[in-house]
Amino acid sequence: MIQVRNLSKTYNGTTVLDIDSLDIQKGESFGLVGNNGAGKTTFFSLLLDLITPTKGTILNGGFEVKITEQWKPFTAAFIDESFLIGYLTPEEYFYFIGELRGMNKSAVQSFLLEYEDFFNGEILNIKKYLRDLSKGNQKKVGIVAAFIGNPQLVILDEPFANLDPTTQIRLKNIIKQKSESKEITMLVSSHDLQHTVEVSTRIVALEKGRIVKDVQTSETTLQELESFFSV
Repeated sequence: MIQVRNLSKTYNGTTVLDIDSLDIQKGESFGLVGNNGAGKTTFFSLLLDLITPTKGTILNGGFEVKITEQWKPFTAAFIDESFLIGYLTPEEYFYFIGELRGMNKSAVQSFLLEYEDFFNGEILNIKKYLRDLSKGNQKKVGIVAAFIGNPQLVILDEPFANLDPTTQIRLKNIIKQKSESKEITMLVSSHDLQHTVEVSTRIVALEKGRIVKDVQTSETTLQELESFFSV
């Protein structure tokens, strides 16, 4: 699904990301972990062509990200609230994304029924603009919008941040359910090692922009990661 080769990003002479080679398979549930400044958000921003690499290439579905937009119809993401349109209500935003994905209003409404528990009565029919929602509720909208239209690749940056424990558990179940279908390639980054291990079949750890661990998740993965980051 994704092939990364000789990828780097440098700001003012400081290299913040340097990945020689990385392949992410179609249908894989891929977790990205690391401390602040490790390069997680930089990597996702490069995947989404939000920033330009200093050198190297990224292929998404066989298309080079920086020279074509042919990967965009099957790719969705939520990085932060800048992905939202603040003057829209949640419903208006969902309908807008649905239209972009070829779904009519009725289809979007049916799709949203699946997320009633996740919304917990705080998103739909509340007559608020997105800009007036809490950070946590903005995140709920952005995450659910990323699943509209059955994308093949979904990228979520720090999806568990700003969510209460009940919502975090519900989100983990959603991600695991989507991943188990093997129809979606799921990329999740998080500071929360436990959550990331629970929703991922593979974990890559970044440190100062470089890959320092790349493992298939097992019963010992969380302990291994905790030991690694405790040093």
